[in-house]
Amino acid sequence: MGDRLRALLKRNEAVLLLVFVLLIAFFALTSENFLTTRNITNVLGQASLAMIGAVGLGILVISGEIDVSIGSLVGAVAIPLVVVMNQTGSLELGIICALLLALVVGVINGYLSAYVGINSLIVTLGSLFVIRGAIYIYTGQKAIADRAALESFYQIGNGRLLGTIPYPAIVALVILAIFIYMMRQRPFGRQLYAVGGNPEVARLAGYNVKRTKFIAFVLCSLLAGISGILLSSRLGSAVHVSGLGYEFQVVAAVVLGGVSLAGGIGSLFGVALGVLILSFLSNGLGMLKLATEWQQVITGFIIIGAVGLDELRRRRR
Repeated sequence: MGDRLRALLKRNEAVLLLVFVLLIAFFALTSENFLTTRNITNVLGQASLAMIGAVGLGILVISGEIDVSIGSLVGAVAIPLVVVMNQTGSLELGIICALLLALVVGVINGYLSAYVGINSLIVTLGSLFVIRGAIYIYTGQKAIADRAALESFYQIGNGRLLGTIPYPAIVALVILAIFIYMMRQRPFGRQLYAVGGNPEVARLAGYNVKRTKFIAFVLCSLLAGISGILLSSRLGSAVHVSGLGYEFQVVAAVVLGGVSLAGGIGSLFGVALGVLILSFLSNGLGMLKLATEWQQVITGFIIIGAVGLDELRRRRR
């Protein structure tokens, strides 16, 4: 029994699940309003936006690359979405235009990184500033209001199934399930792990390394675009500061979830647990009236600790 327990605790997901349960138990005992249906569903609704982006970034990091422009992209996709809806009254056309923008950004980042060979951190850092600057220029640093006032647009970010479960949480769960299946059961998932683990060995095994990484960039941007659509629905407008700090929240969840920044290691289930831990931690600390500044300090230490543990695990292999 002891050997089985030790073997189980060596699995990153099992440790994260234990941490999550202990976290929930702690805040349930220290705050009477924490373990309520209203609070839990609210946190799940908020966490779903980071969850969707974290799935995309997790896939990309597993492939051995990174994208720090997703926060700016989350803010950018709201502009064509709201502008097109205001002009045409069509939610569907607005969503298509928003996703097209995300696709273009993913293609550019992927091409420059995977095919041209520029370091992905440099490429996406540049994209971060270009996109955010373009947002400020276009909006004049003012929110673009949703004048179409479509009920369907409001519902995708604020509606609840059976009056309880937020629609964004359902979207996040479906996306998570689809990509967990892809990573575990489909050939493309195995390619991502192989390319991220050792690109040269993957190439010799017959995998198209450049194409695999390119697709990972596109998926990451498209999922960030979906997150941006849901966020703009929650806000009811295209806000020029939307997505600020989003990339750090998502990177923190991915790293905490056990995805190695070196590539080739990690799971999307672990990423999901990382998002939930950080979301409920922030919520619980807020209920304990801990200042936001200290919440950020604690989150920072968690990130450093997670990266340190990842480095120790890699050195022991």
